[in-house]
Amino acid sequence: MSLVNLLNSKTEKTCFTTPSHGQKTYVYEPLKDMYKIDISETECKNPQEALHNAQEQARLIYHTTSTTFLINGSTSGILAAVLSCTQVGDKVLISSNSHPCHFNAVRLAGARALTYDLEIDSEWGVPLEVKPEVIDYYLSRYNISTVIITSPTYEGIISDIEEIKSICERHEAYLIVDEAHGALYPFSDLLPLSAVNIADFTVQSLHKTAGGLNPTALLHCTCGIDVKPALDMFMTTSPSYPLLASIEENIMYLNSIDGRKEIDKLIRRLDDIRYKCRGCEFFGDDPTKLLVKVPGISGYELSEILYQDFDIEDERTNEKSTLLLCGIGTDSKKLDRIQHVLSKF
Repeated sequence: MSLVNLLNSKTEKTCFTTPSHGQKTYVYEPLKDMYKIDISETECKNPQEALHNAQEQARLIYHTTSTTFLINGSTSGILAAVLSCTQVGDKVLISSNSHPCHFNAVRLAGARALTYDLEIDSEWGVPLEVKPEVIDYYLSRYNISTVIITSPTYEGIISDIEEIKSICERHEAYLIVDEAHGALYPFSDLLPLSAVNIADFTVQSLHKTAGGLNPTALLHCTCGIDVKPALDMFMTTSPSYPLLASIEENIMYLNSIDGRKEIDKLIRRLDDIRYKCRGCEFFGDDPTKLLVKVPGISGYELSEILYQDFDIEDERTNEKSTLLLCGIGTDSKKLDRIQHVLSKF
């Protein structure tokens, strides 16, 4: 039985167990339907078995050794991956502008972070890809056990995962890829190549572009290491089964014919916006990220104009450019509006 079906099934048992709302009493009406399906590890429901089956099904979809559902964001996946493959005193290679969880994971593992600087594109104000030769340089000179890279970056810049993985294998180092912003990649040939079947560990955030609830995410492993002992060290023993069920349904939708069509439709529409908005310039490898700038206007000025004059809020901005994040929840109405506004420049 799937998690979704299990949560909606009825039981004849009278439970004096957690959660104490008993699926009937709710204190916040907008979430009353979630209260109805919020359960614990009771014998009459046994959601652990359904969760195991859901994760096994996900493993088959992604073609991994294991795919683990996360309800504490990609951060928890990075922590678990690092703790799973490093020892106290190991050296871990990361970029100096990495997400804080990369540094925190290294610290929690008792390892040591070696950092390098990414090149910044002067025209766009964003960090560029990880150069394979930089990784090779450090791995050739230091006894590094693990490499963590972010691809895509927040702004949609892609690194050559295959080449970097080859370098890591040559130096017997694990590769962890923070693919938080690339959860759609395995489901469309119009998107960049996913790291899921290349890196030893890949972490994806379903809530960023793939339509998931905050803070649902996935940890993929292809090297055979059991990540559960590491996750058990800091994950709650009382997980939200409604959130876990949403992950199951999210993956099934992305992998469906309708889901894949919707992703491709979004990408083609965004490509059309780039073509038609001739007064704007666009940059990046990920078509779901509209990284835009307008000649003669700073990124901060563009952001302010969009917000104050057109009631449009961007995801992120810098002196040079502005990022508009899109995903499967970016409907035609929103796309029509941003195309109409950008075409004015």
